[in-house]
Amino acid sequence: MGDSGGSVASVDVERISFGGKEHHIQTNHGSISVAIYGDHDKPALITYPDIALNHMSCFQGLLFCPEAASLLLHNFCIYHISPPGHELGAAPILPSTPVASVDDLADQVADVLDFFGLDSVMCLGVTAGAYILTLFATKYRERVLGLILVSPLCKAPSWSEWFYNKVMSNLLYYYGMCNIVKDILLQRYFSEGVRGCPTELKSDIAQACRSVCVEAFHPIILHLSDIMRKDLTENLKQLQCRTLIFVGENSQFHAEAVDMTAKLDRQYSALVEVQACGSVVTEEQPHAMLIPMEYFLMGYGLFRPSQRNCSPRSPLNPFCISPELLAPESMGVKLKPIKTRANLKP
Repeated sequence: MGDSGGSVASVDVERISFGGKEHHIQTNHGSISVAIYGDHDKPALITYPDIALNHMSCFQGLLFCPEAASLLLHNFCIYHISPPGHELGAAPILPSTPVASVDDLADQVADVLDFFGLDSVMCLGVTAGAYILTLFATKYRERVLGLILVSPLCKAPSWSEWFYNKVMSNLLYYYGMCNIVKDILLQRYFSEGVRGCPTELKSDIAQACRSVCVEAFHPIILHLSDIMRKDLTENLKQLQCRTLIFVGENSQFHAEAVDMTAKLDRQYSALVEVQACGSVVTEEQPHAMLIPMEYFLMGYGLFRPSQRNCSPRSPLNPFCISPELLAPESMGVKLKPIKTRANLKP
């Protein structure tokens, strides 16, 4: 493992689930949890979840999708970063805990890369996690190969969103992770078709998510990830990596994802709208992400293992793929497996 030489140290905790290993790293801005899955010699994929979720509740749907898991684990070693207080078995965050800024959270990602000796990485984030990774990419442009963002945020919260989050913050402060807060979070994550009503959740996904919402979720976490966001739109044009954005058409953040795509360089970005889906596409409709991600990664020379031979040493033959799909400038045109917006107003 690499060592950044600063105050970064690690205590390893073995995890049976998924065969991964969790590391607790003391960064320059506090402790953070990183769960690692896959071959350390492969390129790194960094993930960052939405508020009150961790890698188990935010990305297991995607990694339980066999084709998507094959694509990602064949090409990457996955580093799941959990924000402070979101890791499995997290201790409650005390009100006296110093409040880190969103810039501090982005800098924590850089500390993680330094600790593991990672140079350039691919990033996958969901909503608030997508915001942190986008901020990271604007601050450390040379360290990000590409961004895969799910229902991303890029603006400061509106007055209505700020008020909404303030109410939830107060509920958390006085009542903790109560049922009302969980219902609010489910509205944030999922479409009504999956969510159902509070008294009768329609799907196993919603029931599982409600049961595992991070109990250590604290008002200061909401304060960090949502209330204290700053506007990143002026910095989006400076991104030097290709970006693939997913958003459910029923997501609360649909309009912002569309607007964010319009601010990016169209030659190197694409938007995939997933029909009948909420914000957390990785859990609600992970299969819808497969083909866009596969085409996206082809631009980096990465492929899914051949279906005829499941050996990880037998990649999909590139000569059976139309060459123009591999050209970066074709990204916004060819990614049409679901419903895309290729022609967006600037």
